[in-house]
Amino acid sequence: MNLPIVERVLMEADYMIETGKTIRETATYFKMSKSTVHKDLHERLCQIDKVRNEKIKHILTYHMKIRHIRGGESTRKKYLKETLPSIS
Repeated sequence: MNLPIVERVLMEADYMIETGKTIRETATYFKMSKSTVHKDLHERLCQIDKVRNEKIKHILTYHMKIRHIRGGESTRKKYLKETLPSIS
């Protein structure tokens, strides 16, 4: 694997471990597609660093468990904002 790719994967993993952000938020931070970040963290990281890979697996599993809650909360906030009168 090329050195720039290895460095990128490790930077993404470190960022996600430190902040606990989602794949989508990590992709936005690094200005990449979420598909690239997903592939980096699911396929490439296990070949590079087993310890970081285990930490990322725990974070991603947690995000999978709470995604229905996060999605519902986002929808609730969206409709709350639309129904509240704006103050001019």
